[in-house]
Amino acid sequence: MKNNKITSCSSEEKVFIAGGGTAGHVLPGIAIAQALLDREVIKKKELIHFVGGRRGPEADLVKKDGFEITLLPGRGLRRSVTPVNLLALSTFLLATVRAFRILRRSKPLAVVVMGGYAGIPCAIASYFSRIPVIVAEQNAIPGVSNRLVARFARLTAVSFRETDLPRAIWTGNPVRKQIREASEANQRDLARKRFKVDGKFMVTAFGGSLGSKKINEAICSMVEIWDGYPLIVHHVVGRRNWEYLNSLQLQVSSSVEYRPVEYEEDMASVLTASDLVIARSGATTVAELAVLGVPSILIPLPGAPRDHQTINAQRVVDVGGGVLIEDEKLNGNVLSEKLRNLLAEKDELAVMAESVKRLGAPEAADQIAQLIADCIGVEGAY
Repeated sequence: MKNNKITSCSSEEKVFIAGGGTAGHVLPGIAIAQALLDREVIKKKELIHFVGGRRGPEADLVKKDGFEITLLPGRGLRRSVTPVNLLALSTFLLATVRAFRILRRSKPLAVVVMGGYAGIPCAIASYFSRIPVIVAEQNAIPGVSNRLVARFARLTAVSFRETDLPRAIWTGNPVRKQIREASEANQRDLARKRFKVDGKFMVTAFGGSLGSKKINEAICSMVEIWDGYPLIVHHVVGRRNWEYLNSLQLQVSSSVEYRPVEYEEDMASVLTASDLVIARSGATTVAELAVLGVPSILIPLPGAPRDHQTINAQRVVDVGGGVLIEDEKLNGNVLSEKLRNLLAEKDELAVMAESVKRLGAPEAADQIAQLIADCIGVEGAY
């Protein structure tokens, strides 16, 4: 792919990126925004505007990267008939009215919908305002919101070739600029020096921004009973379970250097330094591990819509880049056994690291930036 930049828009033309609810929806949106700026599809950061929900992590994540965001009220509808749905419907209508007002005032050239609750009101307002909508779907199995919006979207950018959405174009799942830079030569050695790995085997475990109680409990059990190869366990606990973990009096094995943290600011460097990751199989996690070439033990989130996390994890397993443990079977003993089996075949881990790269799409954000450029009539190409 060529590296010449796309001819830029005029200084007043804007692109909106809508959606959220989870980091898995927000971080690919930030990656797309960075690509739009890097390739000068949009010249100024303030001309890329995010629209999200008040209940998700999008406000913190987007503002951290220096972008502006408007937060819509409301929450998603439940599948059963409940009084809560009446409130949800009323706030949804309010959010849609507000989305109309925002679009009428700002007049963006296109709206990119990432999935999640907030994308739907913005997409509806875009459709009736005759503003092109582009859907970016992260998961192998599309979520409800993106399946709805894709019906009237100009096109859909999908992360898996087999994803069934109208007017689908395979791009892969966009990963943040920090992840792409971390995948470059020599970055792993620098990251391992920074985290003082010192020749040990580094395992990083996490369960999302809030954390996963099931994964946290399994890791705590594992670091107590581990009696094998010396490990560094970098455990990103999450805010929800941090106080609880601090109340435990763990008897950590002498074979483990246990490093619990509440939240990890530089996840790109941590993943780059790691020999193995233990995590949920959200689309963004899978995409980042694939670009970095890190093997994994994946525990799909039970109850995820249409069981999409199991499908995501299975794609990693199918290419030989990781193993899957069902959430109901996860505990410290099972985790220790899986890890011990992997460590017994060090050469196999190297093969897994290379194999998972087959799922990587480091240029996905650039490809979607090109699709946006084409959609809004900006001249130029890669």
